[in-house]
Amino acid sequence: MFTFEIVVGGSVRDVLRESRREVMDLVGRTYRVHDAGQTVNPDSYFLRFPEKPDSRIIALPAFLGPEAGLAGIKWIASFPKNTQSGAPRASAVLVINDYETGYPVACLEAATISSARTAASAAVAAAALRPEGYRGTTTAIVGAGVIARNICDYLQAADCVPDSYLVHDLHEPSGQALAEHLRTTQRVPAELTTDLATALAADTVVFATTALKPYVTRPFRPGQLVLHISLRDLAPEVVLEAQNILDDVDHCLKADTSPHLAEQATGSRDFVTGTLAGVLNGEVTPDRRRPVIFSPFGLGVLDLAVGAFVLERARRDGTAVEIPDFFGETRRW
Repeated sequence: MFTFEIVVGGSVRDVLRESRREVMDLVGRTYRVHDAGQTVNPDSYFLRFPEKPDSRIIALPAFLGPEAGLAGIKWIASFPKNTQSGAPRASAVLVINDYETGYPVACLEAATISSARTAASAAVAAAALRPEGYRGTTTAIVGAGVIARNICDYLQAADCVPDSYLVHDLHEPSGQALAEHLRTTQRVPAELTTDLATALAADTVVFATTALKPYVTRPFRPGQLVLHISLRDLAPEVVLEAQNILDDVDHCLKADTSPHLAEQATGSRDFVTGTLAGVLNGEVTPDRRRPVIFSPFGLGVLDLAVGAFVLERARRDGTAVEIPDFFGETRRW
């Protein structure tokens, strides 16, 4: 009851690097469990700073349900200016609590977990929303940071590798680095394009930027698949011209995400086609005669599920570090 463990970033990275397919399966199952109402995923809570409008720290509480017996919270900072010094934008911790007692049982480095669950959700969506596969297609990656790299790695694990990649990033060295990563790891052509319009014409377009406001105003063409992972790239008119798949409708339509802006513009949610869980369950089939956009807001239950998986593997591998006497009092009297 009073055991408390730490799992450091290197151990988290090692577990996840060897487990991409398992993580994708876990993310898919968690989407289904959540859609069935067996989890609790409250609103995310944003700590903002008046003098740093582009920065925030977000709390994502979650409960996986009585059967899993785990609750927890991810506390993740997003400070985009970190990238100017070569540091990652995001940093995070995940605290896991025991459902029976409420006591925290572990703390894990969670920027890696967050990146993995985000990338896994993109890959699950990519496989489900283009079931005919990616042969003969081009995929464009808009934004070339850590999340983008992980998405590409998970797309490979999901067998969603196109014939070629385009990479677009305002920071050319980052774009070149991601293109080289793709050429090295996936053995397919990948090149940097400085022209956003060229990237947006690809068969599949993946957004992994830090954009605060929409900048894409031209609707996509029928048959295009858009993995809108970074939340705020698309203007309402782009959203309204597409079939829209969300991770959780209520959760996604807030905080001025692109789908939320579309709701504000129309006063309606009629543009929402369904959820990814609905697609996975065979209940929702998007009309491919229109562009299809997947817009996840990011669910804390995914962080918790992936974190619990990492904790169990770290315990098995002996890399979870127990902290003796973490709790100051272990008896009521």
